[in-house]
Amino acid sequence: MMFTGSYASPLGGMTMASDGTALTGLWFDGQKYFGSGFLREKKEKNLPIFDQTTRWLDLYFSGEVPDFTPLLSATGTPFQKTVWAVLLTIPYGQTRTYGEIASVIAKERGIPRLSAQAVGGAVGHNPISLVIPCHRVIGANGRLTGYAGGLDKKEKLLSLEQNGKDWKILTKKI
Repeated sequence: MMFTGSYASPLGGMTMASDGTALTGLWFDGQKYFGSGFLREKKEKNLPIFDQTTRWLDLYFSGEVPDFTPLLSATGTPFQKTVWAVLLTIPYGQTRTYGEIASVIAKERGIPRLSAQAVGGAVGHNPISLVIPCHRVIGANGRLTGYAGGLDKKEKLLSLEQNGKDWKILTKKI
């Protein structure tokens, strides 16, 4: 059984999903890949994990850095999970490129290189938006590229993390 909850963000409605214990999904309503992995049986229910996620989102949207992470359980391939783990290391207010993430994973695996496009595919299928910060990933040229929630939201999220400053100052090489 999958459980769902709702959150009214300043950028639009969001849907939370849980297996009853951990957060398994967080999407802007109607975004690309919305609800991917939902089981047919789902039920709206108030759960402690949704209370924690709501508290996290309230802090985030008020411009504060949340000092905790809700318990997460993202379903994906081993490669996707590796990419999502790297996303969790991108600090609030900073960005990384797909290529930089590919380089990190290649180094961890002891291989000379890894496709930035493959990383992009995994980033795009992140089922837990914001908490796993896929919005902090930008193109090699420093431009906004691909965000399942929409580039307008991505730009607003990056600006929020810089207290309204130009998001382009966020790029930092790793």
